[in-house]
Amino acid sequence: MPKQRFNNRLSNLPSSIWSKITKIDELKGRWIGGVDLNPQILGRLKKSVLVTSTGASTRIEGAKLTDKDIEKLLKGLSMQKFSDRDKQEVKGYYELLENVFNSWEIIGFNESTIKHFHKELLKYVEKDKLHRGEYKKTENKVLMINEAGESLGVLFNTTSAYLTPKEMLELVDWTKETLKRELFHPLLVIGNFIVEFLQIHPFQDGNGRVSRILTNLLLLKADYLYMPYISHEKIIEDNKPDYYLALRKTQKTFKTKKENIFPWLDFFFDVLLKQSNQAISLLTEDNIEVILSKKQLELWEFIQKQDEVTPRMIETKLKIPRPTINQILNKLLDLKKINRIGMGRATRYKVKK
Repeated sequence: MPKQRFNNRLSNLPSSIWSKITKIDELKGRWIGGVDLNPQILGRLKKSVLVTSTGASTRIEGAKLTDKDIEKLLKGLSMQKFSDRDKQEVKGYYELLENVFNSWEIIGFNESTIKHFHKELLKYVEKDKLHRGEYKKTENKVLMINEAGESLGVLFNTTSAYLTPKEMLELVDWTKETLKRELFHPLLVIGNFIVEFLQIHPFQDGNGRVSRILTNLLLLKADYLYMPYISHEKIIEDNKPDYYLALRKTQKTFKTKKENIFPWLDFFFDVLLKQSNQAISLLTEDNIEVILSKKQLELWEFIQKQDEVTPRMIETKLKIPRPTINQILNKLLDLKKINRIGMGRATRYKVKK
């Protein structure tokens, strides 16, 4: 019965859905065929995305830490103004997502993995110690959270606790079988899995974050290999009202005679399309932020804020050794980002217009 219900959901798709899938797959092919970024650049991108995705995913659920706060936290700096829970949730998400990015090829997709992800996500959160890695034992609801972390009300009701193990088994089995047999396009299967997972809401807490970790895993396994370099979570955060609306529109039809997954797939594929386009822009545009190292980027950002700079001014303000300054300035000249004015001790630099 569940298999037939899932299959029916994904039948008779409108042409707009197929059009988005075609565009996403075209961009996927361009990424696979065109990516020749330096491994160091890819490594920096991955580190940046880990911070961005961790911040976005936890803020969707009401946390208040900025990306800069998260970087400080991960460096071990004091973060007294934030609750222990916020800090604990951030650390768990960062480490789990990093593991997925680094080891997705050997991570199996099954219920054990899903429970393990939940356990790892909340391993630092003392409040959740008793239910880490375990399906819910009591009922829960999905709440809409505003920017201040306050609940705006119930978004939709979820599967009863006593039915959760059965429904999760059915969902995971169908997803594995359908992906293996290629009965539907993988994006449709992954989209269905995520929206159904959120409808079941199998854990007492952490469901939204687990769903986004699983999204990264499943899309990587389906060869959408740009996931570690462009933040999926950030795009969802930037479109949070539409995210909630798409979930509500779709999930209120579930287990009725007229199930309608199209609102969710529309939103989900819009996110993937934005993510795909941003990935391709890394290959095709003059993304100086990608090309430069952290120290080079710091100097470039400083120059952009000034009318003109001298090496001495940079040395005083940024505490960068003079030989390093000269190397960076020469690189920016080679990239045609700055102009040199004057000669000798009177030499200044300014952003090229």
